[in-house]
Amino acid sequence: MRILFYTGKGGVGKTSIAAATAVRCADLGYRTVVLSTDLAHSLADSLDVRLGPEPREVTPHLWAQETDIHHNLQTHWGTVQEWLTALLAWQGVVDSLVADELTVLPGMDELANLLWINRHREAGSYDVIVVDAAPTGETLRLLSFPDVLRWWMEHIFPVHRRAMGMARPLMSAFVNVPLPSERVYDNIKELYAHLDQLHRMLVDPELTSVRQVLNPEKMVVAEAQRTHAYLQLFGYPTDLVVVNRVLPPEVVDPFFAAWKDTQATYLRQIAEGFQPLPIRTVPLFENEVLGLGLLRRMGEALYGRDDPTHIFFRGRTQTVERGPDGTFELVIPLQFAARGDVQLRQTGDELYVRVGAHRRHIVLPRALAGRHATGAKLDGPARALRVRFGSSAGDRATPAPPGPR
Repeated sequence: MRILFYTGKGGVGKTSIAAATAVRCADLGYRTVVLSTDLAHSLADSLDVRLGPEPREVTPHLWAQETDIHHNLQTHWGTVQEWLTALLAWQGVVDSLVADELTVLPGMDELANLLWINRHREAGSYDVIVVDAAPTGETLRLLSFPDVLRWWMEHIFPVHRRAMGMARPLMSAFVNVPLPSERVYDNIKELYAHLDQLHRMLVDPELTSVRQVLNPEKMVVAEAQRTHAYLQLFGYPTDLVVVNRVLPPEVVDPFFAAWKDTQATYLRQIAEGFQPLPIRTVPLFENEVLGLGLLRRMGEALYGRDDPTHIFFRGRTQTVERGPDGTFELVIPLQFAARGDVQLRQTGDELYVRVGAHRRHIVLPRALAGRHATGAKLDGPARALRVRFGSSAGDRATPAPPGPR
């Protein structure tokens, strides 16, 4: 099975590229499902068919769906939501609509949509899952959520559950506040298990490919570069960059001359900046890309004779290198990261790396266990972050702010 995950700034044509990829996979004989995790679904418009919360076959070998947010929330968050609703009622919040809104954590609705990937893989009904993801800001927040939840589940959840188990009988005798039951804790633990499984699938480079869609425009390119740095930070395997809506050579009208020159400038910037990732371009079509016919044309323009399920680039997300003096370096590719963007903090065998507004919690590999970071540099044209560790557990120092070497 392959999972093809398409993300990009809103309005770049990401949904069309995802749908065209799904049509191409189906034409090659793969049992393919394409699903939208964006709350503002547009997949049905792109395919020009009616879609519902369950997969619907739209052409041989191709199924599509626009997931039902309320059903997903009830499945994965229902028990916790019932307890939170009771707690709000105890606090005097009696409006059911307000309670429903307050009991859904920010991003939980989009996250529940992503969990369909688990269900499809477990069912084994498809060879390819194509994901039309939400715009990059929302997607990055969701992709970082499993790291945050893992820390909470490992450090806080067991203590809180044991404490509540001991205190619940005593507290129930003196206060009437609704207390979380074992079913609530079981629901949270089950949700975490699903998210952990989803995370393992999405960071597996043999299973998942994250592909960025962009246009040759200044603001879009800048956001795509930041997104690429964040994807590298969290270890998500990116194997392709798709540049959409490129003016084709046959457009020779003088009205478009300046536009073509501008696009050529940004195409060079994209080619230079994203290397060694392969770059594919898709021309601006003369009509809106709607329906299977035009999506098929777009898929042919994007992939030619290539199979979209192929892995177009393989690259390791982080490595450990040993120096001749017995020191080690943890190397994390952070293309497009600047010196002031990166901050580091080590706590025991845990390293916290912040790039801009996003932070990743890294459990150090066994080779670095017990060692302390002694410095860090952003090194080389590919902007790899190199975190140096002492040759023994006795070497202690605060990591220096990353800077060019």
